[in-house]
Order: sequence, then structure tokens, then C-alpha cells
Amino acid sequence: MSKATRATRALEQAGIAFTVHSYEYDPDAEHIGLQAAAAIGEEPARVLKTLMALVDGKPVCVIVPSDREVSMKKLASAFGGKAAQMMKPSDAERVTGFKVGGISPFGQMKRVPTAIEAQALAHELVYVNGGQRGLQLRLNPADVVAALGALAVPVVA
Repeated sequence: MSKATRATRALEQAGIAFTVHSYEYDPDAEHIGLQAAAAIGEEPARVLKTLMALVDGKPVCVIVPSDREVSMKKLASAFGGKAAQMMKPSDAERVTGFKVGGISPFGQMKRVPTAIEAQALAHELVYVNGGQRGLQLRLNPADVVAALGALAVPVVA
């Protein structure tokens, strides 16, 4: 497995410190984020999942703890929209350039508006996907916000 991805290159170019953590990806896991947390031995609240959604038909990225679900109402509101829905996996792969299970908020093919669950900022360090299945990046959540220009808002149900 390569530890250099578009996501790691994007963080390096932004001058953001991070560490790389590999784990055994289980393609049959019911909840990919929870499986990643268990595999690296971290609490699920610190292992964030990257989800792609549509707000009023426009793509957005949302980053939430792996043990939580997104509130579509809160997500739509965060971006000043009326309605939100999850993006189809094939559309998420096309928009981001990453495979489902390996979607990172960093280094996506097209930069889209991003929201991160505000509770994630309470942690000193969090994990986000590194741009391929079985690869997590550990970094400061404030750096996630800075690198992505993300909104830090309550988006979980």
C-alpha cells in the first residue's frame, strides 16, 4: 500500500503536520468507519468518516465521528439549503476521485464546501481517511478546518 496519496500530498503542500496509520481494511464491514476505529485501536469519536452529500442538488463533504449519523436537516441548514441527501456511491467516487471506503476530504478532484461536526474540535487529535482504503491520517482537527476552509457546525443527529 502506498502511503503517498493525493490526500497526503495536499496536506504536505499546505504545511500541515500529520501521521499515517495503516490498517487491515474489511470490505465487508457493515460500518467502515467503526471498523477502521477498531482496527487502529481508537475510540470511534476520534475516527472521523468522510461522507459526500447533496444540499439542494449541489455536492458537499461532511466529516463526522464514525459512531454518529448525519442529520440531513442540520446539514442542509449549515449550507443555507432546504434539503440534503446522501450522494450515491458512484457519484461520490466520480466527484472525489477516491473509492468508497477510501474517500478523504483532502485532495478531492473538485473542492466542494465542507462541514465538520463541531464536537470533533474537542479532541486534540483526530483521524481522517488518507485517500485509500486502509489508510488513516492523524492530525489536529483545527488543521482539518483550516486546510479545507470547513464549517465547524453541529451536523449529527
